Amino acid sequence: MEPVTVVGPKLVTLKDVKANHKVRKLIDGANEVMKAMGYTEHGHRHVGVVSSITRYILERLSVPPREVELGQIAGYMHDIGNVISRLHHPMHGGAIAFTILNEMGMDAAEIAPILGAIGNHEELTGGPVSAMSAALIIADKSDVHFSRVQNPILESFDIHDRVNYAVQKSRVELRPEERIIELYLEIDTKQATVMEYFEIFLSRMIMCRRSAEVLGYRFALNANGTYLE
Repeated sequence: MEPVTVVGPKLVTLKDVKANHKVRKLIDGANEVMKAMGYTEHGHRHVGVVSSITRYILERLSVPPREVELGQIAGYMHDIGNVISRLHHPMHGGAIAFTILNEMGMDAAEIAPILGAIGNHEELTGGPVSAMSAALIIADKSDVHFSRVQNPILESFDIHDRVNYAVQKSRVELRPEERIIELYLEIDTKQATVMEYFEIFLSRMIMCRRSAEVLGYRFALNANGTYLE
């Protein structure tokens, strides 16, 4: 009788996830849905930015390197559920992420926190449930930038298009000595006012504040030199 070979879980990396054909095509599809609905870009640029900012925050918190990479994977896959619908996309995304990561051989103990982060990143139905989740939320909500506008017709911009189009620079900075996580924005007020930014992003900033508190920090917004905590 031949011996049975037991294959253990695979150490799935961010590089593996980025190279996965299904992941890439589903992110493409998710952005096509968002574009058809008139939303800003939710494709490879956005998920790449969110993944990178999540890594930055977790590294500055001295989180173990493997947990940092899991956070990056969560950031890269967080909006994949938009391929089904904008409504409930965090839950759809968690289900899709489980299927793919399980197929790739990732240990369920590593999949679990990724699913929690993906499933709780939206302000209407979620909240920070872990350090990974909190970092992803701040990364996601801070990605406001003119390059995300997909509507080519300036005259037909809605308020979301105008606010994103107005933001020329956005940067997240974590300052351990002050226990502050700051979102720095440069807004072209000819395109949209700072007040309009707050009109559509207030609930997201509140979620960022809650997420920063989970990490033991205060969240601050610096918009055109106006500093708010």
